[in-house]
Amino acid sequence: MEQTILNDVTALVEGSRDAMVSSIDDEGYPNTKAMFRVKNEGLRTFWFSTNVSAIRTGHWQKRPQASVYFVDSEGFHGLMLTGDMQVCTDNETKLAFWKEGDEQYYPQGPEDPDYCILRFTAERGNYYHGLSKHLFRTEDMPEG
Repeated sequence: MEQTILNDVTALVEGSRDAMVSSIDDEGYPNTKAMFRVKNEGLRTFWFSTNVSAIRTGHWQKRPQASVYFVDSEGFHGLMLTGDMQVCTDNETKLAFWKEGDEQYYPQGPEDPDYCILRFTAERGNYYHGLSKHLFRTEDMPEG
């Protein structure tokens, strides 16, 4: 991917607080919801926080296949990433992403049993800008 396109894709991700995240339910249908992007490492690894009891968390525990979509509708930019979602419930990971204010959702703190971190690892991407489309594999992308 040429550097100007990589810069555009990176700017889209970094400028997006929210992402549309999809799982596959027990009947094979996609389920999508908006989630806050907590952190990302380049275009390969993305982190989200959520509840263990959330419907989609259960989907990913059974089927890790997922997609994440970032959009700038005004600028006609879109990025779809496909890969796998890992549900992290270990205290070390949860503590690493814990921030002040999270206790309103997880009153028991970072060790709350209903608090988890999702780690999405992208395998492929599809970037749209206007009428142009760029397909890529994330293994070919620089980290961080």
